[in-house]
Parts: sequence; C-alpha cells; structure tokens
Amino acid sequence: MTAGTAEHEGAAGDGPGPDRSGGDALRERRREQHGWYLYDFACSVYSTSVVTVFLGPYLTSVAKAAADAEGYVHPLGVPIRAGSVFPYAISASIVLAVVLMPLAGAWADRTGRKKPLLAVAAYTGAAATCAMFLLDGDRYLLGAALLIVANASLAVSMVLYNAYLPQIAAPEERDTVSSRGWAFGYASGALMLVLNLVLYAGHERFGLSESEAVRICLASAGLWWGAFTVVPLRRLRDRGTPREGHGAQPGGWRQLVATLKDMRRHPLTLSFLLAYLVYNDGIQTVISQASVYGSEELGLGQTTLIVAVLLVQVLAVAGALWLGRLARTHGAKRIVLGSLAAWTAILAGGYFLPAGEPAWFFALAAGIGLVLGGSQALSRSLFSHLVPRGKEAEYFAAYEMSDRGLSWLGPLVFGLAYQLTGSYRDAILSLVAFFALGFVLLARVPVRRAVAAAGNPVPDRI
Repeated sequence: MTAGTAEHEGAAGDGPGPDRSGGDALRERRREQHGWYLYDFACSVYSTSVVTVFLGPYLTSVAKAAADAEGYVHPLGVPIRAGSVFPYAISASIVLAVVLMPLAGAWADRTGRKKPLLAVAAYTGAAATCAMFLLDGDRYLLGAALLIVANASLAVSMVLYNAYLPQIAAPEERDTVSSRGWAFGYASGALMLVLNLVLYAGHERFGLSESEAVRICLASAGLWWGAFTVVPLRRLRDRGTPREGHGAQPGGWRQLVATLKDMRRHPLTLSFLLAYLVYNDGIQTVISQASVYGSEELGLGQTTLIVAVLLVQVLAVAGALWLGRLARTHGAKRIVLGSLAAWTAILAGGYFLPAGEPAWFFALAAGIGLVLGGSQALSRSLFSHLVPRGKEAEYFAAYEMSDRGLSWLGPLVFGLAYQLTGSYRDAILSLVAFFALGFVLLARVPVRRAVAAAGNPVPDRI
C-alpha cells in the first residue's frame, strides 16, 4: 500500500480525489473498498486450505509413492528425499516470485494498469490450484510444478492488490481498511476450512476415498479463488497516466535493485522495511512451524492441530478488527509495537507448554490469532504512508519480498537451533530474537517524519 492523496485522480497512484461531488466520490470509494476486501476473501483460502493444511502431507505421500526403496525420488536424475519435495517446491516458488514481483510492480506503475495483470496472476494461480485435482498416483512432479505456479502467482497478485490501498482509502482510514481486508481473508479461510474438514472427515459417507476427498478440497480452493476474484476485478479501477519510458522493462532482480536504490532517497521508508522484514520473518516462522512443534514436541494429533489452525483463523478476524480500531485512537505504530511485545510473550508461553495437553495448545493458538491479523494489517497500512506517489506497485513489490520472498531466515534459525540442541522448545524460543530486534528497529523509525519525507500528508494519528 502506499500513501497520499493527490489533487487529481488522474495522477498515477493517487488517493481519492475531489474531482467529483462528495457524495458520489464517497460511494465510489466505498464500492472499491468492498471490492478490494473481496480479493483477500478470494485468495486466502489457498494459503489456509492448500498450503497450511492439505497439500504438504498429500504431496509428500504422492512423492513417497514414486520413491525408490531408499525413499528417494529422482527428478532430472537428482536424488531427493520424498519428504523434501514439498519444501523444495515452496523454495522454488519463492525464487520465481522474487523474479516476477518487481517486474510486475514496475510494469503496473509504468503503464498505470494494475488490474489486467492482477487478473492474469489471480486466474493463473486459481487454475493451477484447480488442476491439483489431477494430483494422484505418483504424479509428484505435477504437484510440485502446480505448487510453484500457484504460489508465485499469489505473490504477484498480492503486490498489485496491496498497491490499490492508497488509491481507495484516504490516509486517515487506511488502518481500518487494511484491517478489514485481513479480516475478510481470515474469515474466508476459516469458512473454507470448515467445509473442507466436513468433506474430509466424512469422505466415506460421501462415497469418496481419502485421496479423492483431499483432491476435491485442493481444487475447491482454486474454484473459490477464481469465483470471488470476479468482484474486485469489476469494482476496482485503474487510474493514472503511464510513467514515461514504460516500454523498457528491466528484469526482476534488476528492477528490485533499482527500487532499493530509489529507496535510498527515502531512508526512513527503508528503515521501516528492514524492521518489518525482521519481525515478519518471526511471524511467518511461527505460523509455519507451530504444527511441527505441536506434533513433535507436544505429541498432539492431526485433528488437534487442524482445529488449532481453524481457531487461529477465526480469532484472527476479531483480532484484525480489534487492533485496527485501537489504531484509530492510539496510532498504528504503537499498536504494532504492542503486538510484537505480545508475540514475545506468546513464544515464552509456548516454551513452557506441557506435552499432551491440547487445551494449552489451543490457548497458544488463540493468542496467536488475536495478534496475527492486526500486526500484519497495520504493518501494511503503515507502509502505505511511506511510499512516494506514483511508485506504489514497485515499492509494494519490495514489501511483498519482505513478506514472502525473504521469509527463510526464521526457518533457518529454527532449524539450526533444533539441530544444535535437539529441542523444539529451544528452537521456538530462538524466535524471540526476531520480535525483540524488530521491536527495537521499528521503535527507532520516526514514522511521522517518514511520511512527510515521502511527500505524503501526515495523518493526525499514526
């Protein structure tokens, strides 16, 4: 997201402009905001049902069906453990996204047309997810390829989606609008997960095998993603004129380097991005490793873990709205700092959780849910104020890189801590460093001065 309202809607990346009557402009802005929420509602089911719950275990089982006696598969003649196919595919999708996200952001800013590229990215990802229905037998390469395409497509679409925020929301309402978008996403993830679990748990009553039930759950996420994407594509509108020189399109890494060089003219924006990179890496690692901690260290069953994921999704809706409301009176930066302190307390509590006690794990999941959506939503709205006008998509490509493309440091620290100590408790405690350092780095950013330095109006509370 980015910042600022301009004098005319015709300027690239402008916020809502005063060129129409107040009532008509307000209705149009609300219509676009409602459409914007619906993209989060559309795509979040992929992250929840596909990546978090179903695809990892299922793709691993498919790879094991194709493995040799030693448990290896051999794509292109390279021996790979069957259990490594899923994480390797995730890593490959991040590499592809790293190349595509800056390129997409540059193209959108230079042409002034985000919506066509959003449509391409969204429907490419939705189609790849639907095609996961074909993932049976020993087709692990097909599954890995579809995962790479879907994951990278989601990352590209989020660059473009986030870049709409400063265009559809005035500076003083961005915290609320961003929080509602996250809430819509978590609500849809919870709803789809409930429907999927009903089908999966009762697959025999529906006359389905377990494999068929999982493949239907995977494909249904793609159908949901594609169907609800229609609404934002109808309601969001491109405004702005193309920037000069839009014919030259540098490669993804070159464009990212160019964007980071441009950020050197806005060092306070870069300082915020660094803080976000650090603490968000901690957040993403907690999300990805919590189920491992629950199963391996606490000895909890799959049903308990799935219910915990559902609890996180439900409470994240309330948490995003609650923290968004608090930001209106206390400022987004202060609330994000408070959420980082809460994350630290949650990790400390997780260290002392007794094994074999689901109730305590559910309490941990509840705490995560309450701070998860709000800390992410308010970080997004904060960054939206720090972006120079006309460079929304490019800067949000760098932001999305921090969110998705560079979220490997936390898992690496987690893995090294476990390797050195043999304890998942010590590994989970090692993540405190990300939240503590992120807190310090964010606290040092003079946000009001950063907004002014980016050339944007400074809200009364931020």
